[in-house]
Amino acid sequence: MWRSGSQVVAQLSMWASTFWVLRLLSPSDYGLYAMTSGVMVLLSMLNGQGFAGALIRAETITAAQIRQMFGLLLLLNGAIALVQFAVAPLVAAYFRYPLVGTMLRVQTLLYFANPFIVLPGALLARAMDFSRQAKVNLLAAAVGALTSLIGALSGLGVWTLVCAPLALVWTRAIGMTIAARMLVRPSFGLAGASATVLFGGAMLLSDLLWLVQTQSDIAIGGRALDPHRLGVYTTALFLAQIVTSKFIPPLNEVAFTAYASLQHQTANAGRAFERSVRIIMLVALPFYFALAVTAKPFVETMLGPKWHDVIPVVAIIALAMPFLTLQILFAPATTALGHTRVQVYSAAAGAVIMPLSFLIGIEWGVIGMAWSWLIAMPLLTSFTASIAMPVLGTSTRALLRAVRPALLAATGMAVVVVLTDRVSTVEEPAIRLALLAGVGGVSYGVLALLAAKSVVLETVSLFRQSRPTATFAG
Repeated sequence: MWRSGSQVVAQLSMWASTFWVLRLLSPSDYGLYAMTSGVMVLLSMLNGQGFAGALIRAETITAAQIRQMFGLLLLLNGAIALVQFAVAPLVAAYFRYPLVGTMLRVQTLLYFANPFIVLPGALLARAMDFSRQAKVNLLAAAVGALTSLIGALSGLGVWTLVCAPLALVWTRAIGMTIAARMLVRPSFGLAGASATVLFGGAMLLSDLLWLVQTQSDIAIGGRALDPHRLGVYTTALFLAQIVTSKFIPPLNEVAFTAYASLQHQTANAGRAFERSVRIIMLVALPFYFALAVTAKPFVETMLGPKWHDVIPVVAIIALAMPFLTLQILFAPATTALGHTRVQVYSAAAGAVIMPLSFLIGIEWGVIGMAWSWLIAMPLLTSFTASIAMPVLGTSTRALLRAVRPALLAATGMAVVVVLTDRVSTVEEPAIRLALLAGVGGVSYGVLALLAAKSVVLETVSLFRQSRPTATFAG
């Protein structure tokens, strides 16, 4: 509740500023920023998050291990910052925009904050203390949103997109350090850290492969498309991935800790995974389907007329997101149970399937890139499920049974919204969107009770449960 609830509140504040900023900035600003994102995501994979995950899985940890992890994180992120500073001119030359190099060099400041976020986060997660994290995240989101608004209103242009994350990340770093009371002296020796290095190495490999999967579209599109069309594509992707990129990862943080406690109970872990799929799909599927069928009034209302080209792109990508959601739910479960190879194999498959799909799709421009998502993602999810289900103790039939109630209700809702849209005579986008949203919300609520009453009651029961919150001490 703390982790997901705070994420909802934080994202609402961020989106309020984001959609305002989208109206003030241009697609080319977002296109330039997207050119830096590939390098940023690549190097961020090396920030040591996977190594810190080993602390969460360990049955016991010592003060020496904490100091050792702190030292490792400082070394990794310092090296990452130096590498990005050095390669910035080469990246700028690749995209043929010198400003990209300057942006990348300023963005190196993000890495120095990582050790003060990753380690405190791991310690608090290990103690299942998500309330302190939530409060820090809310504060950081507010600072980031305010910085974004001030930058856009001040005419900073693309630099708004650079400064806002810096403000957010450093606020979070300071807050997390205080919340976890983590003021320790780093140790730079690796003696006795073999288990941590092996686990972190496997996570690092899978993260690098995941990077190829998720950033190949920017690498391919950034070379073939101009900043305007690239900005159209990345904005459409941002809208379609709101749930998968903003809400599922925080839930996975909690899930990783919970699954780790079940690492010797495969049967219970399988049932827990099926339950999480039922509940998350009940919430996620209506959003994806609604976005697909209301893309036109949604974009016209939230972004304005200059983003009209986004409409068909976001409608197509939204239909691929249910598969991506299921895909990323497998990772914390299999990894926490000790089967890191599953995540590595899945990421390797994605590193082949997705780039090939984008290389083919780019021939048809932005629309072709969107169709690449819808065609390739079901293939990748099917492969991941085939290798993950045996180690989780679940089956295809069980997963289909878990997804079916939400799928039936969301499909019915989409049909009702489309029919309403066709007969409606309302022209004003905002009013039309409000009408369709209202009809969709009511119809989904009714259909969910009819097709998935047990899941709805299960979800309500889950959120009404309460138990003492653990705290981190020392």
